Amino acid sequence: MPMGMWNVPLAMVYTAHGRGHLVPWVLSTTALAAFVSPLFSGALMDQRMAGTRLLRLLAALTSVALGLTSLCLHWKVGDGLLLFVAQIQALVAAPIWSIASSLVLSHLRDAPTQFGPIRACATFGWMVGCWVISWGLGADGSVVAGVAAALLWLWVIGVSKLLPEEAPAEAPTPRRWVEVMGLDALGLLRDRDHRVVFITAALYCIPLAAFYPYTALQLRHLGVQQVSAMLSVAQVAEIGTMLLLSRVMRRVRLKWVFAAGIGICVVRYWLASFSQLTPVLLGIFLHGFAFTLYFITTQIYLEQRIEPRWRARAQALLALLMSGVGNLIGYLAGGWWAARCGVSAGQGDWRSFWLGQTAAAASVLLFFVIAYRGRRPIQKATQ
Repeated sequence: MPMGMWNVPLAMVYTAHGRGHLVPWVLSTTALAAFVSPLFSGALMDQRMAGTRLLRLLAALTSVALGLTSLCLHWKVGDGLLLFVAQIQALVAAPIWSIASSLVLSHLRDAPTQFGPIRACATFGWMVGCWVISWGLGADGSVVAGVAAALLWLWVIGVSKLLPEEAPAEAPTPRRWVEVMGLDALGLLRDRDHRVVFITAALYCIPLAAFYPYTALQLRHLGVQQVSAMLSVAQVAEIGTMLLLSRVMRRVRLKWVFAAGIGICVVRYWLASFSQLTPVLLGIFLHGFAFTLYFITTQIYLEQRIEPRWRARAQALLALLMSGVGNLIGYLAGGWWAARCGVSAGQGDWRSFWLGQTAAAASVLLFFVIAYRGRRPIQKATQ
């Protein structure tokens, strides 16, 4: 819920406070944070600290940092200080998703069957967060969205106390700095299938990074007022896909489940290029399929193929490549392309902007279909 309450209206909040020019850079702070904090936190969870304790610590720090970010926007502080506070907030928030995923997956007996419905609860929370911002608080362009999200992170801390405490997977012994930072997880890339899945995730995030910030601006351009609530249409498809994902994975070869997700993204961006409300809304609905069929399938893939003592680091490596490499390139390149097309302020050549993103997604699909083999049955990896 707090992720949806802040991440979805972020571009509108900054634009409403005269800081629209900072949006690509603020989004990039999350990418920069993903280069460091998820791997470090994943290694910490695997080796030294119980995941539930780490989750509570990061949630508390995220609440404080997000509250400060909102206050800095309200006080109209300088761009440099605002970006610094946003970077701190990104550093403490970046590992939360991969840690939460690892905690959930560690308690499942049959990940392909059980993970989808549980993960759908997270998507429903994201949707409710969007509804609260648009319909409950009317805060699509207000720092109230950030304050509300900060308060909700405190609730996350309380709920997390209901989770069982578990010891780290490995005994705390002296380690090399590459192990402390979690960089030893890069060894997972020696396996061809792992390497292609990870690289594709990074490449796929480049066009996918444009979805929330620029779809929100496009909806405003088309006259939509409750933008956050409208964007939650994507989560309707996402929840449905998660509930059916286990059946799909039993009947369809994994390669084509991955490819279907990327292919649907190509279609959804092509629909957005028409810049009319009906095709744009249909594209938003398709985003749920595009996200789930690749990224949730990837999380299940890692749970099945990676040795237990490496799983938190594997999920963290995925977060690094997605939120770090992919999103950093996507936010900066998307910001450059948006400026070229004149859509940074919500107007301009939307057709060219989205056709460029369509071409990028199609290129990722072509790379994956050619590079991924995955002919052997999915089984536990022996590293």
